[in-house]
Amino acid sequence: MKTDLTFKSLLSGGDRRSIAGARRVVELVLDQPERVREVAALARDSDWLVSLRAMDVLEKLVRKHADWVQPHKKLFIGPLADREEWEMRLQIVRALPLLAWTRREQKRAVEILLRDVEHPNKFVRAWALDGLARFAEQDATLAPVVREQLEAFEHSGSAALIARAKAIRARLLKFSRNRQRRTQPA
Repeated sequence: MKTDLTFKSLLSGGDRRSIAGARRVVELVLDQPERVREVAALARDSDWLVSLRAMDVLEKLVRKHADWVQPHKKLFIGPLADREEWEMRLQIVRALPLLAWTRREQKRAVEILLRDVEHPNKFVRAWALDGLARFAEQDATLAPVVREQLEAFEHSGSAALIARAKAIRARLLKFSRNRQRRTQPA
């Protein structure tokens, strides 16, 4: 299906609560994976809403085809990760654990998650802790921080944070049991 609309026009307009044509852009990239480059370029657009929506598209794509987004992974640990808008931070923390990082890049990704686990927005905090827990599955040095934050979430009084903590604990328990099974002699 041919369209005359550019990705920028699909991601423009509306207000911060709108995703504009982000779903359509995802569909188009799923049909033409080489176009992920266009989305990555728009992540640096001067219009912050276009940039945000491009990052939203990349975060959705990372969940389906991380390898397509992998060449553009530095967007998630660069200056966009330090933007003040909680919506941008949310896209960043959701994607970080789904990409492959060098040791140095992973250090930066973990720094972002550690910072954002204290963010005022509950969604950002919840997803930052989720990301930290995923990194902790491979880096045991993060486990104490994850446990501490899980406890803080559980005592926060926020139903959303309590539910996220419960889900993370269940996933970590399952991961731990699977790891034990793999390491036990037959």
